Amino acid sequence: MEALSGHGISTFDVVVVNLYPFYDKVSSLEGVEFQEGIENIDIGGHTLIRAAGKNHKDVLVVVDPQDYPALLEFLKGTLDDPRFSRYLASKAFDHTTAYDSAISQWFRKENGGDQFPSSLTINLSLKSLLRYGENPHQKAGVYHDKSLSEVNAGGVAAAVQHHGMEMSYNSYLDADAAWSCVSEFTHPTCVVVKHTNPCGVASRDDILEAYRLAVQADPVSAYGGIVAFNVEVDEALAKEIREFRNPTDGETRMFYEVVIAPKYSQKGLEILRGKSKKLRILEAKKHEKGKLSLRQIGGGWLVQESAGGYGLQSYVREESFRK
Repeated sequence: MEALSGHGISTFDVVVVNLYPFYDKVSSLEGVEFQEGIENIDIGGHTLIRAAGKNHKDVLVVVDPQDYPALLEFLKGTLDDPRFSRYLASKAFDHTTAYDSAISQWFRKENGGDQFPSSLTINLSLKSLLRYGENPHQKAGVYHDKSLSEVNAGGVAAAVQHHGMEMSYNSYLDADAAWSCVSEFTHPTCVVVKHTNPCGVASRDDILEAYRLAVQADPVSAYGGIVAFNVEVDEALAKEIREFRNPTDGETRMFYEVVIAPKYSQKGLEILRGKSKKLRILEAKKHEKGKLSLRQIGGGWLVQESAGGYGLQSYVREESFRK
């Protein structure tokens, strides 16, 4: 303060920082040379953010352009909320944490990769809030995994929704179970899931036959379930999904919560959209294997290699109907 006063410099009220785009550079499809990655590691901006965040009682720190309108309202005096500066500080430290996490991941990758590092940070970004969690009384949300290993890696969280109701917590869980299962197969395959458990799986050269067999395995459970395919849903398959009758009575059209596939023809998508206003239609990319799989337990996480080529298909044994 004495130095500022001596030079006639006023104190700072607001610090606005846009860091070098390190994450965008190192996660680009074109890739970057090592030295270019180094040059995109911000130092000064990072320091300013942390200093302003520490002194948030006297300084507003802004790292997200979406906060500019609220900042202007606050400076005009129309937004009088003593928690605003803490909100900005919290967001600033989240920002620098994610930034540092990307840098450490990149260094680890460039150095050959340490499969189980001594410290592991997972960078998650909120995709959307959900109506509720596994049960109606639980609040919930879904996050994107911003880890460098997950860039363009596919999976249900990155799926494109073409139609239907917004995804729920349980529909995400079931869709992930169905998509993970069907992605294990190389031949045209259909998987039907209910409450995260496969109730029908069939592989055939003819995907229409595979679909019918998967439903017939347990039509009671299949009703209201998730249907996943590892091939394009074209016009013929879409019509079969729309018109197929429940094998238990031969009359009721099958109802599904979600249909998920790697691709849809224009006509196939049009037909499925006409099946139900509520039917969620997801287009997903097969989730790449060879990365770490994490599962939360009380007080910690379990981490293991993903199944890779030793998944469900390795344990499937074909039986005849007679057996």
